Order: sequence, then C-alpha cells, then structure tokens
Amino acid sequence: MKILLVEDDPNLGMLLQDYLQLKGKFDVVLCKDGEEGLKAFTKSTFDLLILDVMMPKKDGFTLGKEIRKMNPKVPIIFATAKAMIEDKTQAFNLGGDDYITKPFRIEELLLRINALLKRVNENGKDSGETLSHFKIGKYEFDYTSQIVKDGEHLQKLSTKEAELLRLLCLKQNEVLTREEALLSIWHDDNYFNGRSMDVFLSKIRKYLKDDPKVEIINVHGKGYKLLINS
Repeated sequence: MKILLVEDDPNLGMLLQDYLQLKGKFDVVLCKDGEEGLKAFTKSTFDLLILDVMMPKKDGFTLGKEIRKMNPKVPIIFATAKAMIEDKTQAFNLGGDDYITKPFRIEELLLRINALLKRVNENGKDSGETLSHFKIGKYEFDYTSQIVKDGEHLQKLSTKEAELLRLLCLKQNEVLTREEALLSIWHDDNYFNGRSMDVFLSKIRKYLKDDPKVEIINVHGKGYKLLINS
C-alpha cells in the first residue's frame, strides 16, 4: 500500500513517515507543501492520501479539491490543528473520507488509515452476496436492505445498527475493537459516539435474543465479539 503524506512540519512529517512505514508497513511518500504534493500525485499511484490543511503555497483543502477532479475515489484524510465544525464540513464537502485534529496520537492515525482502507477494499469486493448477506444462527441478515429475518418475522434496522452488525459478522468469533467500530462508522472515537454505539449494540442484542446459540459478548478493555455456537 502506498501513501502520499503532505505535511509542512518536517519533524512531524518524518515522524509519521517512519512510524507508518515501520508499524503499518506502508510505502510513504512525504511532501513538504501542496504544490510538491500535487506533483507527486500526478507522477505516481497512491492508495491513500494524508493532507495537512494549513500549508504554504497550496493549502490541503485546495490540494484535495484539485486531486478530486483527477481521481474521485482515492481515500483522503485531512489533518489540521483547527477543530471547528466548519472545517470538518468543508473537509467532507470536498470529498474527504476522514478528518483528524492535531495534536493526535500516531496510533489513532494508523487505526483510521486501516479502517478506511478496509472499508474501501470491502466496498470494492462486494458484488452483492458475499459481504451483504450473513447467516447468524437462525437469523438471516441482509445488510443492503437492513433487515434481520427470522422465518416470517422481519426486523428493520437503522443504518448504524446495520453497519455495526455487519462489522460484527465480518469478524465473527474475533474481537471487534471499539476504536475500529467507532472510526469505521462514526469516523471519531470520542466519548459521546462511544455511548451512542453502546445503545445501538443493546438494540442489536435484543434483535438476536431468541437464539441461545447467538451471543454478543464484551471483551474487557478491547471491544466486542459475535459468537455463534454450533
């Protein structure tokens, strides 16, 4: 996987580059400003972009807008020291896929990158049946129509309930971390989103409660696990 990192702070840029290459095993191309970043993008193919917003010569939003005209699909994460809602809105309006506010933990950035790349990869592979239909004990879950079916009984799910249940199904009998779920669905792992996710999880448990072989357990300090016993 090849990442284009455009960051005008040389110390932070090199730190991120080294960490992502070592821990994430990514090939990271580092550019010091927007103009240099645009040149690099036109000369190579990248799987993901990390664009600092406040940069000399060409800011990250302008760079992202120009890149979107050339490639509407490549994932973009905007990084900035400004946490105003207007900036977040602008980031997504320009076609950004995620947004992270400085100062941030490098581990959090890596989580966001992995969650975003996984989501993009799954969307690319999903031709309809493979990642949209799941068998959960006696239940059938159709992610596309957001329905859990038990015989003739149909339970309609909200969008976030369906997204959360799908993540649990994709990691059946494995731990789905809270961070991974929050970043993948809410794009932010703050406290309030965490509380919201707990509410959705409680509802999902109720939808599946009539099959004793199906269980969603808490894994202390980590996340959740969907268990389906034979």
